[in-house]
Amino acid sequence: SSYLKPEYFYLPAHQKFFRAMIDIHEEDLPIDEDFIKKKIPADEFDETAFLEVVSTYPLSNTRAYIDEILELHTKRELLTLTTEIKKITTEEEVPSDEAVDRIQQLLYKITTDNTSKDFRDGENIALATLDEIKKNKELGNKGVIGVDTGFLALNNITRGFGKGDMVIIAARPAMGKTAFVLNLADNILSQDGGVAFFSLEMPAEQLLMRMLSARTSIPLQNLKIGDMTSEQWSHLSNAVDFYAKSKLFVDDDGMLTIAKLRSKLRDLKSKHPEVKVAIIDYIQLMSGNTGKDRHLEVSEISRGIKMLARELGMPIIALSQLNRGLESRPDKRPMLSDIRESGSIEQDADIIMFVYRDDVYKEREERQKEKQAKADGKEYVSNFKSKQEEDAELIIGKHRNGPIGTVELVFHKRFTRFVDKSEISVKETTFQMKETQIPVTIEEPAKSPKISDSGGSEIDMPSI
Repeated sequence: SSYLKPEYFYLPAHQKFFRAMIDIHEEDLPIDEDFIKKKIPADEFDETAFLEVVSTYPLSNTRAYIDEILELHTKRELLTLTTEIKKITTEEEVPSDEAVDRIQQLLYKITTDNTSKDFRDGENIALATLDEIKKNKELGNKGVIGVDTGFLALNNITRGFGKGDMVIIAARPAMGKTAFVLNLADNILSQDGGVAFFSLEMPAEQLLMRMLSARTSIPLQNLKIGDMTSEQWSHLSNAVDFYAKSKLFVDDDGMLTIAKLRSKLRDLKSKHPEVKVAIIDYIQLMSGNTGKDRHLEVSEISRGIKMLARELGMPIIALSQLNRGLESRPDKRPMLSDIRESGSIEQDADIIMFVYRDDVYKEREERQKEKQAKADGKEYVSNFKSKQEEDAELIIGKHRNGPIGTVELVFHKRFTRFVDKSEISVKETTFQMKETQIPVTIEEPAKSPKISDSGGSEIDMPSI
């Protein structure tokens, strides 16, 4: 009864027999001829079909017959679907993208309805959980369980993005949230993973230009106009070759709805199972089909993204804008309540992170002071110096399956690139075990070796 439903049987009489058997079983009564006959009205009871059933020899390999019933039922459902497709496309006046979404939903329902599971008992769950803990222990403190972000400090907190996670990365404009997710995408591509990027704000060529700058350490401005040395041209050629062979898929249509997102991502995932993560830049630019209040539309979009992540078993990262009200606060670090247009994003998301660079506000304040001084006819000398490398914070405001905190990064402005801070401090930890204290000292690692990046500059190689 946990695998089959009455409608899975072909003959109407068999459907009625099985439904009666389920009802009798739920009432904790014996399943025999008398009780089955009592459950079915006399005018609906097929005596001939019933005699065929009760005269059949008992089956030993029940599972094989269950699988055969499921197989035949699925084929009948697919045949019915062809009729439904004809009806949707010829008789109903609906947009093509909505028609595709409805058809895909019907197809997905067919494939999932036949995969019902039994309850898992305590012993099964406990042993599976223990195996999971042992597997995670083998990974060690630096182990990544989900999708590796490529940022060591972020991995330490999140242990990677989990399957089915909805991850929100939010920030005010100019903080670098697009640059950060492009760095994430590049890190995943470097691990031979696939990335689906839905860009609603800029074309694919601009996105790749930023990724090329971050990978080659060629300043973005130089890259745009082709002002490079012969060595940099060589680095650029290698990087272009890398992206040409990678599993990077960009949709820059600019008119993305939740229906289109489902359709395109389902299709891509079925053709390219190696796609590990999907990125949406950004959620407030997605269109709604309902014509409802914008807050309700964003709520439906948010819920749709979360359900799609679970359906496909992959993390979906969505960028989000923040309300400008936070800029009136003395401390401009974002909070969950600053997310624009919908509180449902806060509820649906598994992880919410904020990109914050204090120097952006400092530089803006200096410009305002200089502008005001000029308006007042005064001379203003600024002590602020714009830096090529700025401190950045990745504030984890929500983490459904782990701790929250702040990850310290460094932003290379010329290359639109975020990198980990390489400082590793000495820590001494005491573990408590059966009233015996065992001091464990994590010694400071040897000085990290220097390597040259693709731009010729020396960078620190983090020790692990």
